[in-house]
Amino acid sequence: MWFKNLRLYRLAPSWKCTTETLETALARQAFQPGGSRDMQSLGWVAPREDSGLAYTLDGQFLIALRAEKKLLPTTVINQFARAKAQELEEQQGFKPGRRQMKEIKEQVTDDLLPKAFSIYRDTRVWLDTRRHWLVIDAAAAAKSDEVLGMLAKSLESLPVSPLHVAQSPAAAMTNWLIGDEAPSGFTIDQDTELRSTSDSGAAVRYVRQSVELDDVRRHVQSGKQCTRLALTWADRVSFVLTENLDIKRVAPLDVLKENPDNAGRNEAEQFDADFTLMTGELGNMIEALVEALGGEHQGG
Repeated sequence: MWFKNLRLYRLAPSWKCTTETLETALARQAFQPGGSRDMQSLGWVAPREDSGLAYTLDGQFLIALRAEKKLLPTTVINQFARAKAQELEEQQGFKPGRRQMKEIKEQVTDDLLPKAFSIYRDTRVWLDTRRHWLVIDAAAAAKSDEVLGMLAKSLESLPVSPLHVAQSPAAAMTNWLIGDEAPSGFTIDQDTELRSTSDSGAAVRYVRQSVELDDVRRHVQSGKQCTRLALTWADRVSFVLTENLDIKRVAPLDVLKENPDNAGRNEAEQFDADFTLMTGELGNMIEALVEALGGEHQGG
């Protein structure tokens, strides 16, 4: 249930939407398996088996975008294209030119697509209408772009913007390391990356190892700044913050997992409880992190 990555966007406070309205909007772009010649297909699916396209609980929406992609490696296309080009060379007496090779590859791709296997990937999206967040569970920007593009196609109006904070995450994380002190409510964990601000891109990484204060100061003096830092919030949630304000490797700690109330719940009740816990904890964590970074930068 827990999102593993958080890409944060700000929802305008004026945005209002009922479950029925959101269901109807998403249904216009519901997932349909791609045709035999489609490389990719995108569409909304139910975030859990027994829900509609929009799962709703206490002002929180959960939706999911499915991507179907055909597995057709370039090496396979090139192999068949070379064989086809060899046949044409024997027929016409000369090697196919660049334009003809392009046409051959396009024809080979069309011929192979119906035989290609499909892989499916679901990207979950959490819309918090109370705190006004749109959160995408994606590690890569391309997946977020897919979601935002499909939301724009599905909804007539969704005023959403990237989150901007007053202080650069890289500058803030560097200062936390130099000062050997995390912001209030947070602790610094053992994964750290410091990267040069010059074109060299030189970087040093500490994995499952604390970085010594003298080492931090030496790296900063040489022109590096912190670009990834593992943190824990309130002894409840661990994560890695990046220089782009992406939150990765989110994990609830044992204090949240050990819940005696879980006994006796059916699957639907457990899903409701997990979703309530996740949105509550992550909502509070996001607000605390934004505050630690100087608050939102209203100028965008």
